Amino acid sequence: MKKLSWIFTLLFIAFIMNAQAPVLKFHKDGTFKIVQFTDIHYVYMKPDSSKFAIDNMNSVLDAEKPDLVVITGDLIFAPPALPGLDKVLEPLIKRKIPYAIAWGNHDEEQGVTRENIQKYIETKPYNMGKTAVGVPGYSNFALTIQSASNDNAAAVVYCFDSHSGSKLPEIKGYDWIYPEQVTWYINKSKEITQANGGNPLPAMAFFHIPFQEYEYAMVEPGIRWVGYRWEDVSCPAVNSGLFTAMLQQKDVVGVFVGHDHDSDFITKYHGITLAYGRYSGGHTVYNHLPEGNGARVIELQEGSRNFTTWIRLHDNRILQFLHSNF
Repeated sequence: MKKLSWIFTLLFIAFIMNAQAPVLKFHKDGTFKIVQFTDIHYVYMKPDSSKFAIDNMNSVLDAEKPDLVVITGDLIFAPPALPGLDKVLEPLIKRKIPYAIAWGNHDEEQGVTRENIQKYIETKPYNMGKTAVGVPGYSNFALTIQSASNDNAAAVVYCFDSHSGSKLPEIKGYDWIYPEQVTWYINKSKEITQANGGNPLPAMAFFHIPFQEYEYAMVEPGIRWVGYRWEDVSCPAVNSGLFTAMLQQKDVVGVFVGHDHDSDFITKYHGITLAYGRYSGGHTVYNHLPEGNGARVIELQEGSRNFTTWIRLHDNRILQFLHSNF
């Protein structure tokens, strides 16, 4: 009974919080700024080691003042899970910044199930991510950004749950984004496109574990890429077709992932920008990038399929200032 009571309480709080969810909207100058934090790896019982992650978040948020923060997984790296999540969310909540979370492979390993950490997050202020019902995983959702001049949707942010380890004993390594999730995305994309008179809205996609196309791009003859590529792409052994679906739907213009701490490169593959975020964590797990932690920033322009992106470091230096048609 106590467990049921706890769940009902969480659901009630989530209902209230969702009723008060912020509206995402382009500014009058047509801009909308997203900050991507990734792999924060907070350890509640090691606050000194984790402090560099929170300091980094505070520094980036003060410098960039984003309209939305997307965290692409591995927020926590040890139990207790929920107090650790509270510490990670504190810089966002105190600034009243809307945020969305796509879970990583480590988040569910800290004594709380993936389902229950999602339920917990949905009770938090300024959380924008409410997972799609009946779709595998717990961080699949689409957020629309309204036009500066009216309430019409002008851009879309998709988040996907890239899960954790493979569930099939004959396939080793990481799990993949399932066909049911791809179908959900296709249907959601069609719905949004139809509402926009048959014209696809420019969309961004965020998840934790990169799909195989990051690896394909790096062996493409003549490919151009910018940034660090200090480890192999840690992608699943299975490709369930999400990238192909994005090409067919003609809406996604940029994909942003985490997971590989020693990579922050950005490239283009068949017209879609593929980028890593910048490792955002502290000294609780490996990271060898010479300038230290930071975050990726993405600035959209209403009415355009192009965008600008850069990396903001913890000490306010900027790397990779690029236009998406680089």
